[in-house]
Amino acid sequence: MSAPRLENARILIVDDDPDVLESIEAALESEGALTMTAMDGNEGVELCLEHKPDLVVLDMMLPSRSGFLVLERIKGRGDSPMVIMVTANSGKRHQAYAETLGVDGYLLKPFPLERLLDKAAELLKRRADEQRV
Repeated sequence: MSAPRLENARILIVDDDPDVLESIEAALESEGALTMTAMDGNEGVELCLEHKPDLVVLDMMLPSRSGFLVLERIKGRGDSPMVIMVTANSGKRHQAYAETLGVDGYLLKPFPLERLLDKAAELLKRRADEQRV
């Protein structure tokens, strides 16, 4: 059996839908990730700044602070986490805006959890490779 792809990766999941949050958390943990969860943008920013996760899975539409505002706050520093934004909004403008804010991955809901796991593993491997250079 192969080693879990996300072994000991610290991942913050920010989504206001408890079912989505739970299923993403279970999928990430099944691959060895250490997860934290937040249900609104402000809590997501607080947890991110306090715990410095390796990766954030971020919903676009959140109460109290949108995913875009969270992204603005947590990206752009040397220790910024990788961020995968997830959304049901298929507008290309939203994706383009997220990319200008530094998003590392963008997935449209609904998506297979395996796709999220693949993207998370790919981004974390890229980060590890960059740090070795």
